[in-house]
Amino acid sequence: GGPRGMKAKSVGHYLLGRTIGEGTFGRVKLGTHILTDETVAVKILEKARIADVADVERVARELHILKLVQHPHVIQLYEIIETPQQLYLIMEYCSNGELFDYIVAMGRVPEPQACRFFQQILAGVDRLHCVGVVHRDLKPENLLLDGNRDIKIVDFGLSNTFNPGQTLSTACGSPCYAAPEMIAGQRYAPESCDIWSCGVILFAIVCGYLPFEDPNTSALYNQILAAQYELPDSVSGAFADLVGRILTTDPLRRATAAQIRRHPWYAQIPDAARGLQEEKCQGTSQVVLDEEVLQQMSQFSWSREYAEKCLRMRKHNHVTTTYYLLSEKKRRNAECEKEMDVCWKAFEA
Repeated sequence: GGPRGMKAKSVGHYLLGRTIGEGTFGRVKLGTHILTDETVAVKILEKARIADVADVERVARELHILKLVQHPHVIQLYEIIETPQQLYLIMEYCSNGELFDYIVAMGRVPEPQACRFFQQILAGVDRLHCVGVVHRDLKPENLLLDGNRDIKIVDFGLSNTFNPGQTLSTACGSPCYAAPEMIAGQRYAPESCDIWSCGVILFAIVCGYLPFEDPNTSALYNQILAAQYELPDSVSGAFADLVGRILTTDPLRRATAAQIRRHPWYAQIPDAARGLQEEKCQGTSQVVLDEEVLQQMSQFSWSREYAEKCLRMRKHNHVTTTYYLLSEKKRRNAECEKEMDVCWKAFEA
Protein backbone atom coordinates (compact mmCIF):
# COMPACT_ATOMS: atom_id res chain seq x y z
CA GLY A 1 0.00 0.00 0.00
CA GLY A 2 1.04 3.60 0.56
CA PRO A 3 1.20 6.48 -1.90
CA ARG A 4 2.72 5.97 -5.34
CA GLY A 5 6.43 6.39 -5.63
CA MET A 6 7.06 4.60 -2.35
CA LYS A 7 9.35 1.60 -2.55
CA ALA A 8 7.44 -1.63 -3.26
CA LYS A 9 7.39 -3.97 -0.28
CA SER A 10 9.90 -6.75 -0.59
CA VAL A 11 10.86 -9.78 1.44
CA GLY A 12 14.04 -11.73 0.80
CA HIS A 13 14.67 -11.69 -2.95
CA TYR A 14 11.03 -11.02 -3.82
CA LEU A 15 8.82 -8.03 -4.51
CA LEU A 16 5.32 -8.44 -3.11
CA GLY A 17 2.33 -7.59 -5.30
CA ARG A 18 -1.44 -7.73 -4.89
CA THR A 19 -3.32 -10.08 -2.58
CA ILE A 20 -4.75 -13.08 -4.46
CA GLY A 21 -6.23 -15.07 -1.59
CA GLU A 22 -6.91 -15.41 2.12
CA GLY A 23 -5.73 -18.40 4.12
CA THR A 24 -6.42 -19.51 7.67
CA PHE A 25 -3.30 -17.84 9.01
CA GLY A 26 -2.83 -14.91 6.65
CA ARG A 27 -3.07 -13.79 3.06
CA VAL A 28 -1.57 -15.02 -0.18
CA LYS A 29 0.12 -12.44 -2.40
CA LEU A 30 1.64 -12.42 -5.85
CA GLY A 31 5.40 -12.12 -5.73
CA THR A 32 8.14 -11.46 -8.27
CA HIS A 33 11.48 -13.22 -7.96
CA ILE A 34 13.83 -10.30 -8.56
CA LEU A 35 16.69 -12.25 -10.23
CA THR A 36 14.60 -14.09 -12.82
CA ASP A 37 11.52 -11.83 -12.96
CA GLU A 38 9.37 -14.95 -12.53
CA THR A 39 6.03 -14.84 -10.70
CA VAL A 40 5.56 -16.79 -7.48
CA ALA A 41 2.80 -17.07 -4.88
CA VAL A 42 3.72 -15.88 -1.40
CA LYS A 43 1.70 -17.41 1.42
CA ILE A 44 2.09 -15.22 4.50
CA LEU A 45 1.57 -16.92 7.85
CA GLU A 46 1.05 -14.48 10.72
CA LYS A 47 2.73 -16.11 13.72
CA ALA A 48 0.25 -14.43 16.08
CA ARG A 49 -2.59 -16.32 14.36
CA ILE A 50 -0.90 -19.70 14.78
CA ALA A 51 -1.92 -19.67 18.40
CA ASP A 52 -2.72 -23.09 19.81
CA VAL A 53 -0.83 -26.36 19.71
CA ALA A 54 -3.13 -27.87 17.06
CA ASP A 55 -2.42 -24.94 14.71
CA VAL A 56 1.33 -25.19 15.26
CA GLU A 57 1.16 -28.92 14.53
CA ARG A 58 -0.92 -28.36 11.43
CA VAL A 59 1.50 -25.78 10.00
CA ALA A 60 4.56 -27.87 10.91
CA ARG A 61 3.02 -30.96 9.29
CA GLU A 62 2.08 -29.07 6.14
CA LEU A 63 5.59 -27.62 5.78
CA HIS A 64 7.15 -31.03 6.41
CA ILE A 65 5.00 -32.59 3.68
CA LEU A 66 5.62 -29.78 1.19
CA LYS A 67 9.36 -30.24 1.66
CA LEU A 68 9.06 -34.01 1.33
CA VAL A 69 7.23 -34.08 -1.99
CA GLN A 70 8.56 -32.85 -5.28
CA HIS A 71 6.45 -33.65 -8.31
CA PRO A 72 5.18 -31.72 -11.36
CA HIS A 73 1.55 -32.16 -10.25
CA VAL A 74 2.01 -31.23 -6.60
CA ILE A 75 2.41 -27.57 -5.67
CA GLN A 76 6.07 -26.75 -5.06
CA LEU A 77 7.33 -24.95 -1.99
CA TYR A 78 10.47 -23.08 -3.09
CA GLU A 79 11.66 -21.59 0.18
CA ILE A 80 10.58 -20.30 3.59
CA ILE A 81 11.56 -16.84 4.79
CA GLU A 82 11.12 -16.14 8.48
CA THR A 83 10.74 -12.70 10.06
CA PRO A 84 9.95 -11.98 13.73
CA GLN A 85 6.18 -11.71 13.01
CA GLN A 86 5.68 -13.83 9.88
CA LEU A 87 6.59 -16.91 7.90
CA TYR A 88 6.65 -16.29 4.14
CA LEU A 89 6.17 -19.45 2.09
CA ILE A 90 7.44 -18.87 -1.43
CA MET A 91 5.45 -21.20 -3.67
CA GLU A 92 4.70 -22.03 -7.27
CA TYR A 93 2.06 -19.71 -8.76
CA CYS A 94 -0.99 -21.15 -10.56
CA SER A 95 -2.45 -18.47 -12.80
CA ASN A 96 -5.56 -20.40 -13.89
CA GLY A 97 -7.14 -20.81 -10.46
CA GLU A 98 -9.10 -23.75 -9.09
CA LEU A 99 -10.24 -26.75 -11.10
CA PHE A 100 -13.57 -26.19 -9.28
CA ASP A 101 -14.14 -22.85 -11.05
CA TYR A 102 -13.07 -24.36 -14.36
CA ILE A 103 -15.70 -27.12 -14.05
CA VAL A 104 -18.36 -24.55 -13.11
CA ALA A 105 -17.44 -22.36 -16.11
CA MET A 106 -17.41 -25.32 -18.52
CA GLY A 107 -20.58 -26.96 -17.19
CA ARG A 108 -18.96 -30.29 -17.89
CA VAL A 109 -15.57 -31.14 -19.35
CA PRO A 110 -15.31 -33.31 -22.53
CA GLU A 111 -13.98 -36.78 -21.70
CA PRO A 112 -10.59 -36.57 -23.50
CA GLN A 113 -9.81 -33.31 -21.69
CA ALA A 114 -11.12 -34.75 -18.41
CA CYS A 115 -8.84 -37.72 -18.98
CA ARG A 116 -5.82 -35.40 -19.20
CA PHE A 117 -6.73 -33.76 -15.87
CA PHE A 118 -7.37 -37.14 -14.27
CA GLN A 119 -4.03 -38.58 -15.43
CA GLN A 120 -2.27 -35.64 -13.82
CA ILE A 121 -4.29 -35.83 -10.58
CA LEU A 122 -3.57 -39.55 -10.27
CA ALA A 123 0.16 -39.05 -10.93
CA GLY A 124 0.37 -36.43 -8.17
CA VAL A 125 -1.65 -38.52 -5.70
CA ASP A 126 0.40 -41.61 -6.52
CA ARG A 127 3.62 -39.71 -5.83
CA LEU A 128 2.24 -38.57 -2.46
CA HIS A 129 1.47 -42.19 -1.58
CA CYS A 130 4.94 -43.24 -2.78
CA VAL A 131 6.60 -41.02 -0.20
CA GLY A 132 4.11 -42.01 2.50
CA VAL A 133 1.74 -39.03 2.43
CA VAL A 134 -2.07 -39.26 2.43
CA HIS A 135 -3.87 -36.05 1.41
CA ARG A 136 -7.35 -36.71 2.91
CA ASP A 137 -8.92 -33.55 1.50
CA LEU A 138 -8.82 -34.07 -2.27
CA LYS A 139 -11.50 -32.00 -4.03
CA PRO A 140 -11.60 -29.67 -7.06
CA GLU A 141 -11.06 -26.64 -4.78
CA ASN A 142 -7.67 -28.11 -3.80
CA LEU A 143 -6.55 -28.70 -7.39
CA LEU A 144 -5.09 -25.62 -9.05
CA LEU A 145 -4.32 -25.03 -12.73
CA ASP A 146 -1.05 -23.40 -13.73
CA GLY A 147 -0.45 -21.27 -16.84
CA ASN A 148 -0.45 -24.42 -18.99
CA ARG A 149 -3.65 -25.72 -17.32
CA ASP A 150 -1.63 -28.47 -15.68
CA ILE A 151 -2.92 -29.77 -12.34
CA LYS A 152 -1.20 -28.90 -9.05
CA ILE A 153 -2.41 -30.51 -5.82
CA VAL A 154 -2.52 -28.04 -2.91
CA ASP A 155 -3.53 -27.70 0.75
CA PHE A 156 -1.90 -30.29 2.95
CA GLY A 157 -3.55 -29.01 6.13
CA LEU A 158 -5.37 -32.33 6.72
CA SER A 159 -2.65 -34.57 5.32
CA ASN A 160 -0.65 -37.07 7.30
CA THR A 161 2.33 -39.33 6.83
CA PHE A 162 1.96 -43.10 7.03
CA ASN A 163 4.09 -46.23 6.83
CA PRO A 164 3.45 -49.05 4.33
CA GLY A 165 0.53 -51.18 5.53
CA GLN A 166 -0.46 -48.72 8.26
CA THR A 167 -4.15 -47.86 8.72
CA LEU A 168 -5.52 -44.53 9.99
CA SER A 169 -8.65 -43.64 11.93
CA THR A 170 -9.15 -39.86 11.79
CA ALA A 171 -12.15 -38.92 9.66
CA CYS A 172 -11.50 -35.64 7.89
CA GLY A 173 -12.06 -33.70 4.70
CA SER A 174 -15.29 -32.74 3.00
CA PRO A 175 -18.09 -35.36 3.45
CA CYS A 176 -19.08 -35.33 -0.27
CA TYR A 177 -15.59 -36.60 -1.18
CA ALA A 178 -15.03 -38.91 1.82
CA ALA A 179 -14.73 -42.67 1.35
CA PRO A 180 -17.41 -44.94 2.89
CA GLU A 181 -14.95 -46.62 5.28
CA MET A 182 -13.95 -43.20 6.63
CA ILE A 183 -17.60 -42.15 7.11
CA ALA A 184 -18.37 -45.48 8.80
CA GLY A 185 -15.67 -44.69 11.36
CA GLN A 186 -13.57 -47.72 10.47
CA ARG A 187 -9.79 -47.78 10.32
CA TYR A 188 -8.86 -47.18 6.69
CA ALA A 189 -6.00 -47.75 4.29
CA PRO A 190 -4.75 -44.25 3.40
CA GLU A 191 -4.21 -44.88 -0.32
CA SER A 192 -7.65 -46.25 -1.11
CA CYS A 193 -9.45 -43.40 0.66
CA ASP A 194 -7.59 -40.86 -1.53
CA ILE A 195 -8.40 -42.96 -4.62
CA TRP A 196 -12.12 -42.80 -3.73
CA SER A 197 -11.89 -38.99 -3.60
CA CYS A 198 -10.19 -39.06 -7.03
CA GLY A 199 -13.19 -41.02 -8.31
CA VAL A 200 -15.61 -38.40 -6.97
CA ILE A 201 -13.50 -35.66 -8.59
CA LEU A 202 -13.43 -37.54 -11.92
CA PHE A 203 -17.23 -37.87 -11.79
CA ALA A 204 -17.61 -34.13 -11.10
CA ILE A 205 -15.27 -33.13 -13.95
CA VAL A 206 -17.15 -35.18 -16.56
CA CYS A 207 -20.74 -34.89 -15.28
CA GLY A 208 -20.67 -31.33 -13.93
CA TYR A 209 -22.25 -32.36 -10.62
CA LEU A 210 -21.28 -34.49 -7.59
CA PRO A 211 -22.21 -38.18 -7.37
CA PHE A 212 -23.25 -37.87 -3.73
CA GLU A 213 -25.03 -34.74 -2.57
CA ASP A 214 -27.77 -34.13 -0.03
CA PRO A 215 -28.37 -31.22 2.37
CA ASN A 216 -29.30 -33.84 4.95
CA THR A 217 -26.02 -35.32 6.23
CA SER A 218 -27.38 -38.74 7.17
CA ALA A 219 -29.04 -39.08 3.74
CA LEU A 220 -25.70 -38.12 2.15
CA TYR A 221 -23.88 -40.73 4.25
CA ASN A 222 -26.36 -43.40 3.23
CA GLN A 223 -25.79 -42.57 -0.46
CA ILE A 224 -22.03 -42.87 0.01
CA LEU A 225 -22.20 -46.09 2.05
CA ALA A 226 -24.32 -47.67 -0.70
CA ALA A 227 -22.35 -45.99 -3.54
CA GLN A 228 -25.67 -44.78 -4.96
CA TYR A 229 -25.16 -42.35 -7.83
CA GLU A 230 -26.78 -41.50 -11.16
CA LEU A 231 -24.72 -41.09 -14.31
CA PRO A 232 -26.00 -38.92 -17.17
CA ASP A 233 -26.73 -40.72 -20.47
CA SER A 234 -24.09 -38.62 -22.21
CA VAL A 235 -21.10 -40.46 -20.71
CA SER A 236 -19.20 -43.27 -22.46
CA GLY A 237 -19.45 -46.89 -21.39
CA ALA A 238 -15.73 -46.95 -20.56
CA PHE A 239 -16.17 -43.93 -18.27
CA ALA A 240 -19.12 -45.54 -16.46
CA ASP A 241 -17.06 -48.70 -15.99
CA LEU A 242 -14.02 -46.88 -14.55
CA VAL A 243 -16.14 -44.79 -12.16
CA GLY A 244 -17.83 -47.98 -10.95
CA ARG A 245 -14.45 -49.59 -10.25
CA ILE A 246 -13.25 -46.58 -8.24
CA LEU A 247 -16.50 -45.84 -6.39
CA THR A 248 -16.57 -49.35 -4.96
CA THR A 249 -17.55 -49.38 -1.29
CA ASP A 250 -15.22 -52.25 -0.35
CA PRO A 251 -11.72 -50.68 -0.22
CA LEU A 252 -10.13 -54.08 -0.90
CA ARG A 253 -12.01 -54.39 -4.19
CA ARG A 254 -11.59 -50.74 -5.18
CA ALA A 255 -9.31 -50.04 -8.16
CA THR A 256 -5.71 -49.13 -7.30
CA ALA A 257 -3.69 -46.44 -9.12
CA ALA A 258 -1.90 -49.17 -11.12
CA GLN A 259 -5.21 -50.78 -12.15
CA ILE A 260 -6.69 -47.40 -13.12
CA ARG A 261 -3.69 -46.73 -15.39
CA ARG A 262 -4.41 -49.95 -17.29
CA HIS A 263 -8.08 -49.07 -17.84
CA PRO A 264 -9.19 -48.34 -21.45
CA TRP A 265 -10.75 -45.00 -20.44
CA TYR A 266 -7.47 -43.83 -18.88
CA ALA A 267 -5.58 -44.98 -21.98
CA GLN A 268 -7.78 -43.10 -24.49
CA ILE A 269 -5.10 -40.38 -24.78
CA PRO A 270 -1.31 -40.69 -24.30
CA ASP A 271 -0.41 -40.15 -20.64
CA ALA A 272 -0.36 -36.38 -20.09
CA ALA A 273 1.11 -36.54 -16.59
CA ARG A 274 4.60 -35.14 -16.14
CA GLY A 275 7.20 -36.80 -13.94
CA LEU A 276 6.21 -40.38 -14.82
CA GLN A 277 9.72 -41.56 -15.63
CA GLU A 278 10.85 -41.27 -11.98
CA GLU A 279 7.54 -42.66 -10.74
CA LYS A 280 9.26 -45.82 -9.52
CA CYS A 281 8.69 -44.88 -5.90
CA GLN A 282 12.32 -44.43 -4.91
CA GLY A 283 11.86 -41.31 -2.80
CA THR A 284 15.61 -40.61 -2.95
CA SER A 285 15.78 -40.75 -6.75
CA GLN A 286 18.94 -39.24 -8.22
CA VAL A 287 18.45 -35.56 -9.00
CA VAL A 288 19.05 -35.01 -12.72
CA LEU A 289 20.36 -31.50 -13.30
CA ASP A 290 19.95 -29.42 -16.43
CA GLU A 291 23.36 -28.31 -17.70
CA GLU A 292 21.97 -25.34 -19.63
CA VAL A 293 20.15 -23.96 -16.59
CA LEU A 294 23.26 -24.39 -14.42
CA GLN A 295 25.24 -22.43 -17.05
CA GLN A 296 22.63 -19.70 -16.91
CA MET A 297 22.97 -19.55 -13.13
CA SER A 298 26.68 -18.91 -13.31
CA GLN A 299 25.86 -15.26 -14.14
CA PHE A 300 24.78 -14.93 -10.50
CA SER A 301 27.28 -14.91 -7.69
CA TRP A 302 27.07 -18.57 -6.56
CA SER A 303 29.77 -21.07 -7.32
CA ARG A 304 28.69 -23.96 -9.47
CA GLU A 305 29.70 -26.49 -6.76
CA TYR A 306 27.50 -24.74 -4.20
CA ALA A 307 24.51 -24.65 -6.55
CA GLU A 308 24.86 -28.35 -7.39
CA LYS A 309 25.28 -29.30 -3.73
CA CYS A 310 22.11 -27.41 -2.73
CA LEU A 311 20.13 -29.11 -5.51
CA ARG A 312 21.43 -32.61 -4.75
CA MET A 313 20.62 -32.15 -1.06
CA ARG A 314 17.14 -30.90 -2.07
CA LYS A 315 17.56 -27.69 -0.09
CA HIS A 316 14.77 -25.12 -0.10
CA ASN A 317 16.72 -21.91 -0.50
CA HIS A 318 17.27 -19.01 -2.87
CA VAL A 319 19.76 -20.97 -5.00
CA THR A 320 17.43 -23.91 -5.63
CA THR A 321 14.47 -21.58 -6.15
CA THR A 322 16.37 -19.72 -8.87
CA TYR A 323 17.23 -23.03 -10.54
CA TYR A 324 13.62 -24.27 -10.50
CA LEU A 325 12.23 -20.97 -11.78
CA LEU A 326 14.75 -20.89 -14.63
CA SER A 327 13.94 -24.54 -15.55
CA GLU A 328 10.25 -23.72 -15.55
CA LYS A 329 10.87 -20.67 -17.77
CA LYS A 330 12.90 -22.86 -20.16
CA ARG A 331 10.12 -25.47 -20.31
CA ARG A 332 7.50 -22.77 -20.93
CA ASN A 333 9.53 -21.25 -23.75
CA ALA A 334 10.03 -24.66 -25.35
CA GLU A 335 6.27 -25.34 -25.24
CA CYS A 336 5.65 -21.91 -26.70
CA GLU A 337 8.08 -22.54 -29.57
CA LYS A 338 6.46 -25.92 -30.24
CA GLU A 339 3.06 -24.24 -30.52
CA MET A 340 4.46 -21.54 -32.81
CA ASP A 341 5.96 -24.24 -35.05
CA VAL A 342 2.60 -25.98 -35.31
CA CYS A 343 0.92 -22.66 -36.18
CA TRP A 344 3.50 -21.84 -38.87
CA LYS A 345 3.25 -25.31 -40.40
CA ALA A 346 -0.54 -24.96 -40.56
CA PHE A 347 -0.15 -21.47 -42.02
CA GLU A 348 2.34 -22.64 -44.68
CA ALA A 349 0.13 -25.59 -45.60
